[in-house]
Amino acid sequence: MIDVDGYLAVLGTTRPAAPTAEALRALHRAQVERVAYENLDIHLGRPTGIGAAESVDRIVRGRGGYCFHINGAFGALLTALGYDVTLHRAGVQGTPADPAGAHGDHLALTVRLDGERWLVDPGLAGGIHEPLPLREGSYTQGPFTYAMAPSVPAPGGWRFTHDPRGAFTAMDFAPEPVRLSSFAAEHTRLSTSPDSGFVRVLTAQLRDAKGVDVLRGCVLRRIHAGGTDERVIDSADDWYDALGDVFRLDLTDVDGPARAELWHRVRTSHEEWEAAQR
Repeated sequence: MIDVDGYLAVLGTTRPAAPTAEALRALHRAQVERVAYENLDIHLGRPTGIGAAESVDRIVRGRGGYCFHINGAFGALLTALGYDVTLHRAGVQGTPADPAGAHGDHLALTVRLDGERWLVDPGLAGGIHEPLPLREGSYTQGPFTYAMAPSVPAPGGWRFTHDPRGAFTAMDFAPEPVRLSSFAAEHTRLSTSPDSGFVRVLTAQLRDAKGVDVLRGCVLRRIHAGGTDERVIDSADDWYDALGDVFRLDLTDVDGPARAELWHRVRTSHEEWEAAQR
C-alpha cells in the first residue's frame, strides 16, 4: 500500500472521481512541477531503494529522485487511482553518438485509456510536461518540440526524441511489461559506479509549462522560449536556497556538518571542472 492522500497533498491535487484523460494530464503536470528529478542522496552517501512505497514516502517527505524512484512512485499512484499502467524497460540516449535502444537505464510508463496508449514519464529529466499519445508525430509543449515514432532498436516499442535543447537526445522503450524490481541491479550501478553520471555530477531538475530549471553542480540554468539563462552559484547559502526555492526540496533532515561537506565536494568538483576548461 502507498500513501495516496499524502502523495496527492504534495501534488496539490485532489483524488479524481474517475481515471480520466483530463485528470491524468493534471496529475502529470503537478508531478513534474512539484517533484524534482534529483540525485542528492547519492552525494550525501545515503543509499536508496526503488520500491514504490519507499519512493512515495520520499516524495511525501519533500524529496524526489531519478526515473526508478519517480516513475515507480507515479506508476503506483496512477494504479491506485484506477489507471491501467504498464512499466517498460527503456534506455536514454545521451548524445547522438551514444548507443540507442532499450538498454535498461530508464523506466518508462504507459497508460491505456479510452482505447489509446499514452507515454507518461515524469521521470524523464527535463522532459514532457503532459502525457504524449503513442502516435507517430511531432508535439510541442511550451518552448520544446518532441517527436514520437516506432523504435528501430526496440522493435514493437517507441522512440521519444527530445528537443535539441534538452538534456539528452532520445529515449527508446520496449513493448513488453516489466516489474519495478527488474531495475534493481541497474539502480545499484547508476547510484554507486564511478562511471555513472549520477555519481559524477549532482543534479536537480524541475519542469513547468514555460521551461525547465536545471542545476548541475554549481551551475543553475533556466531554459525557456527566449533561450537559456545561466549563473554559477558561489555560496553555500545561495546553493541551498536554490534547492529549496527553485526545486522545492525539503532538506531539513540534512544537518549542518553534512551540508558543509556536501557543499565542499560540489564546489571543489566545480572548480576542477572550470580548471579543465581553461
